[in-house]
Amino acid sequence: MKAGLVTGQRRFELVDMPDPVARPGTAVVDVHLCGICGTDLHGFLGSTPYNPAICGHEFVGTVRQVGDGVGHLHEGDRVIAGIAPACGQCPSCLAGRTRYCVSAFLGMIGRDPLAPPHGAFARAVAMDARRFIPVTRPLTDEQAAVVEPTTVGLHAVNRTPPRVTDTVVVQGCGPIGLLTLQVARAAGASHVVAVEPNEVRRALAVRVGAHEALTPEAARERFGSSGADLVYECAGVPATIQAAVDMVRQGGTVNIVGLASGNATISPHAWLIKEVTVVGSIGYLHHEFTDAMDLIATGKVQTDPLHDSTVALGDLPIAIERLADDPSSAVKVLVDPR
Repeated sequence: MKAGLVTGQRRFELVDMPDPVARPGTAVVDVHLCGICGTDLHGFLGSTPYNPAICGHEFVGTVRQVGDGVGHLHEGDRVIAGIAPACGQCPSCLAGRTRYCVSAFLGMIGRDPLAPPHGAFARAVAMDARRFIPVTRPLTDEQAAVVEPTTVGLHAVNRTPPRVTDTVVVQGCGPIGLLTLQVARAAGASHVVAVEPNEVRRALAVRVGAHEALTPEAARERFGSSGADLVYECAGVPATIQAAVDMVRQGGTVNIVGLASGNATISPHAWLIKEVTVVGSIGYLHHEFTDAMDLIATGKVQTDPLHDSTVALGDLPIAIERLADDPSSAVKVLVDPR
């Protein structure tokens, strides 16, 4: 079986891997579709080794086999992959901080004892069965493959829910930004402004629900003095972290959602004078996946406009390179390994 893996800086290869077999506590899933994530592109461009277990983690498939001790899944179930429920036994859980369960977090980042040797850029993948969540909503495979990034946006909005009167800025209109702005609208934000340098993505932001879409220059002029109530920083670029603080009002909130590579330079003076609240959002919680599926199933979050194309596994190395060199060339590319 071939599996797509980042094997070095700017190196993506289809590597021979054994067909997965279910071990105790795991399940084998035949992959229908898997999305290319910005994290995969960071791994491709980066100089440090990229964990093979998360190389392809936005996917939907069908359970082929379950291992001993797995009770909530059955052969033939259509599932997505996310994060396991809190274990109830780690130090964080015993201290009542179940949202920070160590066991669940290690699974999410592919560092748990049951982590697979490759991700879902393959015909099949086996992993901790607790991470698989049945798709019980009337979603297409294309929609189900985007539940995972939708849940990232949902988790961010749950961390800093907008008030009805808030003016909300979403900075960066890649997949996470476009999904976050839709969740913010669904949560009741009265005015959502997308900030994005790419004209096509600004138009797409308005199509999926932004009230306005501005260039970064126009946003600085608009919010440089009055400021937005809440800024979701989804660009994941070091320079945009300070830009987010610059756009928020005094006493406002900045939620850092995008993961920037490298260090960021900030202006402590601005952070202090504004008494800004800065919140980080990483990943998601197990129960949020069901809520994300509901948002898509009811049409409150549109994923179809984000889907640009579907490529075969054999075309994945070229697709990865193209997206890495020009991230704005597509929003969401899905891979069909069948």
